[in-house]
Amino acid sequence: MTILDEINANKKTEVAAAKVKVSISELMRHPPYNKAVPSLKEYLLSTEKSGIIAEHKRKSPSKGVINANVKLEDVVKGYEQAGASAISVLTDEKYFGGTLNDLKIASSLVTIPVLRKDFIVDEYQIHEAKAYGAAVILLIAASLTTEEVERFAKLAHKLGMEVLFEIHNEKELSKISPYVDVVGVNNRDLKTFNIDTNRSVQLLTKIPTNFVRISESGISNPETVKELKKEGFQGFLMGENFMKENNPAKACSNFIRLMQTD
Repeated sequence: MTILDEINANKKTEVAAAKVKVSISELMRHPPYNKAVPSLKEYLLSTEKSGIIAEHKRKSPSKGVINANVKLEDVVKGYEQAGASAISVLTDEKYFGGTLNDLKIASSLVTIPVLRKDFIVDEYQIHEAKAYGAAVILLIAASLTTEEVERFAKLAHKLGMEVLFEIHNEKELSKISPYVDVVGVNNRDLKTFNIDTNRSVQLLTKIPTNFVRISESGISNPETVKELKKEGFQGFLMGENFMKENNPAKACSNFIRLMQTD
């Protein structure tokens, strides 16, 4: 069993327990459930924006504790002020130290789109994402069937959210749905945790151009972003590079400033 298999199995157990505690009808009564949210696609395609999706991540299975000392409020507000195009918030507690409350707080503090970064294995989690203020959900190709991707993405659109579809290889692209908005190439193999940014370049031309395309994970150099932009990427999801610093927001600000320097 890979770490991804382990996480998905645990997630199914968590979701089953959550369904018993809070029904979908109860989630629908949360104020954010009926609120409009900003479009990640629009923010990534805007020439006035950086294209950086800055992530709040306390820990990970591969790195352990990354940063448990900074306040989520300071980080997400600082990311927006630094010029990030969107915020990514980890909501998996066991493996990444995040919570749904993190998503609720983040979405209430910023005006840019907020991504619920988690392992979606059930429609219930999509209702949760909407109830806690997410503008975008993540669907990981390696975790889902083609039918699930279609069904989950369709539901997200019905609820007024967009979909980030994450792939690791060309084969996973066959699961894509027309309801997907953004395709992300994860440079980190979720089964081995090895990182290779060349993965993004190799897969870019395989992704249909009607989708917004982003590169995820393992990006630590502004020059890498410049090169990937030239290749055709419109966004860059970054977490550990900022979160490992004492002041993630300042690190994000410095990074964006350098990537915008010719």
